[in-house]
Amino acid sequence: MIDFVLLAIVVVASLHPKFPFYKHWKKAGAGLLATVIFFILWVELFAHLGIWSFDERFTIGVHVGWIPLEEVLFLVIVIYTGMFVYFALNQISEKDRLFPHQEVISSVLIIVLLIAGLYYKEKVYTGAAFLLLAIFLTFQMLKLRPRYMGRFYSTFALLFIPLLIVDGFRTGAFVNGEIVHYNDEQNLNLRLGTIPLENICFVFLLMVMPVTIWEWLEDYFYYRSR
Repeated sequence: MIDFVLLAIVVVASLHPKFPFYKHWKKAGAGLLATVIFFILWVELFAHLGIWSFDERFTIGVHVGWIPLEEVLFLVIVIYTGMFVYFALNQISEKDRLFPHQEVISSVLIIVLLIAGLYYKEKVYTGAAFLLLAIFLTFQMLKLRPRYMGRFYSTFALLFIPLLIVDGFRTGAFVNGEIVHYNDEQNLNLRLGTIPLENICFVFLLMVMPVTIWEWLEDYFYYRSR
């Protein structure tokens, strides 16, 4: 129910004539597909290792490997929502207020995540979430040199509270029991309400990866056509 309500909202919104996201589905869809595949493999591995598990009371019992179909839908919805809001913000305003600060923000995140990830590397979820995000941001800065991260940071800030509410449903904030169980021996056991701290990095990477692929494809085909 949660998945389909959220999916209906973002799909209908993306068809609005003021925000014609559907015109970008080809390149944006490539970013979405690549990211979904990556994170399905991540969740499959964590489920297999017992780092994550799912309460079958809240699902219909259809699985993709080790994980419920609903978790795959959740990945698609978060990615799609992030990409649409990122696109909508670009349509609303041409000014990127965080552009002058984007490299500083990314640099601070990389340093903090690398230090914390290496220090807590024995905790699998903590190490994976922190280090993978740090590595991705480092590659992005040094190799791709993006000019859009200020807009992405604005997108993430705008969606932060809604994402916490949605993740709260998954982790037991609004239902009697956790839909997703976390092995606290493999994380810091620090939570925002019911949400593990590592989930913020997980969702951040879930959102920044497809935007990066999408923007890279836009640049690639633009310069190729010229």
